Amino acid sequence: AVAQSKWKTYLLNRDVKPDTLMFHAANLALRQIFSKPFRSVFWKSLGLTLLVLVLLWIGVQALLAMFLVVPYPWLETLIAFATGAGLLFGMAFLIAPITSAFAGIFLDEIAGLVEGGQYPQDPPGRDMSVVKSISQSIRFFLVVLGVNLFALILVLFFGLGVPIFFIANGYLLGREYFEMAAFRFRAPDEAKAFREEHAFMVFLSGLVIAAFLAVPILNLLTPLFATAFMVHVHKMLSGSQKPGLAQSSGI
Repeated sequence: AVAQSKWKTYLLNRDVKPDTLMFHAANLALRQIFSKPFRSVFWKSLGLTLLVLVLLWIGVQALLAMFLVVPYPWLETLIAFATGAGLLFGMAFLIAPITSAFAGIFLDEIAGLVEGGQYPQDPPGRDMSVVKSISQSIRFFLVVLGVNLFALILVLFFGLGVPIFFIANGYLLGREYFEMAAFRFRAPDEAKAFREEHAFMVFLSGLVIAAFLAVPILNLLTPLFATAFMVHVHKMLSGSQKPGLAQSSGI
């Protein structure tokens, strides 16, 4: 049997529930992404996300202008307005895959800041190679894109997209971000087994990320929050005792 982690013992001895641990990790991550050490990666992540959204908007509008011929100016204005509103609605679902594309790019930088600042007593994690980072980002992007396009179709035709959005993204984002945090300290098979051991906790953590993703404007910072958050969750479940829980939880 796997030995019980220090965090589990710590929680059991003080009657701290798993949701307390999870929300403590979320609070730590939220405070950190706006802190001075995160400022550089904050602006890089935000800038790249906005750049992709703007380029996507320009590209779609250019395609419409190229292939859509309308004989009446008023109808052209109406179509332009309708497509603009449709793009805004569609982009709400595309934020998840677009931000996930940058997860692998910024993972090591964000994780290093969290590990070095909050867990200096632990050995640092291993950075991914450039090839691994790119391949991880592409795979993550394609999986999340597929699920969110499916959710968008369900919204348009069946009105079922909101629960699908939360459940699917809760599972996918929880799994992917947790494993990326775990890969810095564990072999791939061990990381997946550890995630399966804590599947329910990882899913609940994924729902927190999905909730963050659903907040307009704030969701542009999803890679920062989700990575920092899952680094904390992985550390806590791995047995790295962080003193801040007792202080911030009043226990």
